[in-house]
Amino acid sequence: MSPTLIFFAGLLILALFIWYFLTDLSARKRHIGLVLTILLVALCIEAIIPPEKKIRLGLDLQGGTSFLLRLVGQEGEQVTPATLDQAIEVIRKRVDQFGVSEPVIAAQGRDRILVQIPGLDTKQLAQTKEQLQRVAKLEFALVHPQSEAVLAQVDAGTGVLPPGYVLKEYKDTIEGKEQTLRLLVKQRPDLTGDRVTAANPFYDVQGYGVAMTLDSEGAKMFGDLTTANVGQRLAIMLDGDVQSAPNIRQPIYGGQAVITGRFDDKEARNLASVLENPLRTPVEIEETRSVSASLGADSIKSGIGAGLLGLALTLVFVLLYYRLAGLVACLALSVNMVMLFGAMCMFNFVLTLPGIAGIILTIGMAIDANVLIFERLREEMAAGKSLAAALNSAYDKAFSAIFDSNLTTLITSAILFWQATGPVKGFAIALTLGIVASMFSALLFTRTCFSYMLENLGLKKLRMLNWIPSRSIDFIGKRHMALAVSLILILGSVGFFAWRGEKNFGVDFTGGDLVVLAAQKVVPLANVRRSVETAGFTDSTIQSSVEEGRELVTIQSRVNSAGAIVAGLQKDFPDAGWTVEQSDTVGPRVGRELAGRSLFALALGLVGILIYVTVRFEFAFALGAIVALLHDVIITVGVFSMLGREISLVMVGAVLTIAGYSINDTIVVFDRVREGLRGGMRGSVASVMNTCINETLGRTILTGGTTLLATGALFFLGGPVLSDFALAILIGILVGTYSSIFVAAPIVLWWSKWTGRSIKREVLGDVAQSAS
Repeated sequence: MSPTLIFFAGLLILALFIWYFLTDLSARKRHIGLVLTILLVALCIEAIIPPEKKIRLGLDLQGGTSFLLRLVGQEGEQVTPATLDQAIEVIRKRVDQFGVSEPVIAAQGRDRILVQIPGLDTKQLAQTKEQLQRVAKLEFALVHPQSEAVLAQVDAGTGVLPPGYVLKEYKDTIEGKEQTLRLLVKQRPDLTGDRVTAANPFYDVQGYGVAMTLDSEGAKMFGDLTTANVGQRLAIMLDGDVQSAPNIRQPIYGGQAVITGRFDDKEARNLASVLENPLRTPVEIEETRSVSASLGADSIKSGIGAGLLGLALTLVFVLLYYRLAGLVACLALSVNMVMLFGAMCMFNFVLTLPGIAGIILTIGMAIDANVLIFERLREEMAAGKSLAAALNSAYDKAFSAIFDSNLTTLITSAILFWQATGPVKGFAIALTLGIVASMFSALLFTRTCFSYMLENLGLKKLRMLNWIPSRSIDFIGKRHMALAVSLILILGSVGFFAWRGEKNFGVDFTGGDLVVLAAQKVVPLANVRRSVETAGFTDSTIQSSVEEGRELVTIQSRVNSAGAIVAGLQKDFPDAGWTVEQSDTVGPRVGRELAGRSLFALALGLVGILIYVTVRFEFAFALGAIVALLHDVIITVGVFSMLGREISLVMVGAVLTIAGYSINDTIVVFDRVREGLRGGMRGSVASVMNTCINETLGRTILTGGTTLLATGALFFLGGPVLSDFALAILIGILVGTYSSIFVAAPIVLWWSKWTGRSIKREVLGDVAQSAS
């Protein structure tokens, strides 16, 4: 889509938004809302079609490999921006040799490079790693004229190595036999490979080699060097290893040189590639993540299946429960999905597997705003208001709760986007776009629909089911019992987590290798475990799962052990037909950094929510919300640990999502409490809280239920990659629903009693200040 078109369409949409919120005329507001919706949906559909070309897939869905490289400067040498830029350019040229489309090579921080290669088969991992890491430092150095004689004296103890020379060993074939030879080579090279402008593999009677072309200055230097040393030997070294040491028979001008050795065709081609693009600074691979195309295709199938089932369950429930209003909510959800995918295509965001999870979660959470409005509408109609008046009142009263709860979730998703890497960032993008789209569809689109129904269709009444009638349960009176239950759960969670120790954490945080294998013939897990342990990897974790009818074996072990494990399995079970579907390697340094960043993200999210809720409410409410949030996170992680699951980067995304969901639930209750106190609701603060919790109980249960439907579909159909994520969300929803009823409000009361501050006076004082 043309950037110019996007720019002017964006200006028009912004102008319409401003006009919509400034006008008080219902007819004008209705027409502007319709034009806005049509314009946005049309723009998004144009951005999406055709989806197979417009929706960009992450490596975990299309298959491919991601490398995180770190530049390793010499001792006392700093990695400068110029050094990093040179390394990126060299890596880009080397990756171009693979012939892949749209690779990503980008700086990460001051000394790291992210390399993403779509479609790279897991079988090519070893070769690719070598190509990326190889420095290709080419050097030409003269051999000592009496190299053999001097070495013989050194061996006999009658001589020493002459200054300025070093001992080098290299292998050569003499009379058909491979022998290890020794040479005394000048420590300081006479010429380096910086002057190489081209390198090409060749084949002659002696085997494969690489022919090099030097630039004009390099050609002159090489010519002068060979002219002055006719009859001597010249060692050709690559990364410090002697490749050959031919005799200089005559001066060599013209800028041509060759390297011969024990190369095969592939090695010669790879060497030519790296010689053309040498690295000035060595690099090491700190992290590797590889997914086969077949596993990516399976993930797409399972993700789409889970999404469609979650969407279908949610739509059916909303239609049955809210009837005509439910139909409007279903249309709003459709608009939501179109806007979400349209924004992803428009801004070239990448869809990842966790991103699909974020979309599925959005389906459940998008209904929340509609449920809030419809339950308010039910109350207003029960109070005897006309449908038009009830709708206006419902939207006005629900707005603050919808705005506050969604904004706090946006805080956590924004922090996750800032701190996350790779596929998890895709989850944050999908969740953020979904929240923004759901606010538009719930607050503007549905209101416009109802406005047209009232005006043009003569709608007078809306019917809804009421499975959760008004009750008067003394939730606050049960706070002491709830406190005991929460303390038992928290202590049990912390204790079990501490007892399990490092077993709580996956490869992302501990460092190590993770490989996922598929076999054509089923091999019992006990036999796989025996083979891995026999190979010496007794500390490995081995699990089996099923993805799209295929049995997969997941093995987690220490760093750089996956190759030996796979080789051992292929040797022990040659008929199994093993294929590597996924391979991850995370170095200890990266694991520690990821753990630190995850804790920082969680802490920052808590601080952000505390500040926002304090500004919007009072500190006592903010404290209650944060305590409830911590309560939910601790218990969720504890139960997750009790079930034997491991914490990964995706799990960190789930925890931050739980934090957003928990605060969402709590804010809805607090918003009703604030409204009750400002509206002069009779009774003590505890009594008002109890009444408000009962009033929002229907919304709490219905929202939790719809989110459970969508997440449950993800858990059962989303495949093994997303099962842990979905499980964490399921636990978090249940615990968050409990805490919004039994934990958050009692904490506010206890804080008020302990500090001697009146909640009612503070809330009413805010009203007085705003009025003045």
